[in-house]
Amino acid sequence: MAAEFDLVVIGSGPGGYVAAIRASQLGLKVAIVERENLGGICLNWGCIPTKALLKSGEKFESLSHLKEYGLSASGASFDFDAIIARSRGVAATMNKGIGFLMKKNKIEVIEGSATLEKGAAAPKVVVALKAGGARAIEAKTVMLAVGARARALPQIGLEADGDKIWAYRDALAPKKLPKTFVVIGSGAIGIEFASFYRALGAEVTVVEAVDRIMPVEDEEVSKAAQKSFEKRGIKFKVGAKVTKVSKDSKGVKVAVEVNGKAETLEAEVCISAVGITANTDGIGLEALGVELDRGHIKTDSHCQTNVKGLYAIGDCAGAPWLAHKASHEGIHAAEHIAAYKTPNVHSPIAGCTYAQPQVASVGITEQGARAEKREVKIGRFPFRVNGKAVAAGEIDGFVKVIFDAQTGALIGAHMIGHEVTEMIQGYVTAITMEATEEDIHGIVYPHPTMSEAMHEAALDAYGRVIHI
Repeated sequence: MAAEFDLVVIGSGPGGYVAAIRASQLGLKVAIVERENLGGICLNWGCIPTKALLKSGEKFESLSHLKEYGLSASGASFDFDAIIARSRGVAATMNKGIGFLMKKNKIEVIEGSATLEKGAAAPKVVVALKAGGARAIEAKTVMLAVGARARALPQIGLEADGDKIWAYRDALAPKKLPKTFVVIGSGAIGIEFASFYRALGAEVTVVEAVDRIMPVEDEEVSKAAQKSFEKRGIKFKVGAKVTKVSKDSKGVKVAVEVNGKAETLEAEVCISAVGITANTDGIGLEALGVELDRGHIKTDSHCQTNVKGLYAIGDCAGAPWLAHKASHEGIHAAEHIAAYKTPNVHSPIAGCTYAQPQVASVGITEQGARAEKREVKIGRFPFRVNGKAVAAGEIDGFVKVIFDAQTGALIGAHMIGHEVTEMIQGYVTAITMEATEEDIHGIVYPHPTMSEAMHEAALDAYGRVIHI
């Protein structure tokens, strides 16, 4: 049987649909298989709708600070159902946009659940169609972009039920607004939901197993973030091991151990944010002999698996579990399949948390550099002395940069503050372009902008800072 497509992509999240578009641009005949909604988890139940919720929370919370701007208003309130409806509407709009892009690029969308079987040039794709029946597809190449799902810990009772224990989907579209929460996990997902629900007045306690929140971030940023969140009324239990989660008529009880002492936290709802599990089970990988590493698909530098004609990208292929990493890998893999010269897939990947305040980072942390015994130069600049930040009333936070002392190369950057997720790309570009301190010192930053703090932090690393 001749191959029906040059490429079949399984999964239409930010990795899969982007890969399909790029492959089509390069002249390949492409199909994409999706079992649920175009855009995947990120667009429908992750990145996009959470940002809509966070913006509503930010807008409402800002009303309590109007006096600081010489303004006043009374009777401020919110409609929780309307907030949720707006978020779902944003996701629906983006979903339609992906559908348009599929048509524009002549990509056939096949609705259903795919499994893999042994094939000729690549594994055969067998789709259990949503409309009923099945379709077997032979392709020259297959790309897995099947993503991941929320991790459950049933052994301690931490398993989402949509009622008293929520995973991210439940937290995005609840039927009512609880008054009290326990959030387990202080990564980006946990912190963002804690930030949103606190903005609407809920009592929130975040539980983290290690000794500081946001443990993948630079330690200095983690500590500053905790202080800022605590100022907003979010409570934290760090170094806290969750031993059991139980439900009763009132809500949940979360048993934890902190420094050897047992205590119980009570709330109406527990949000589970303890990580993800790759969607690699039940799709035929074992029979094909696909190599896995702790449930994630092993790939080479071009996203190829050990099985001929099979690629894997995004969350199912391992950390970092970020949408932009998935898109980058998808484009790289598509170009490799089409024999198009492509940049190295291992570009620096920024991490962003869209809470209040925001946190963004790229490259190595200070503690990481010390652990590697690297000689470094570190610069910092606080927003409290940045003109634009002072004028905007957004003075919390700082910029921190790390340079290799031997070469002057920028190797890490860490920020906390207003809209720093929009600023971090400047440093991502700098690291990608192998910028040194001389390059960054010579850049003219527009004034007044908060991005000037990025310049000043780089100057500070070499004793040249101007405004402190």
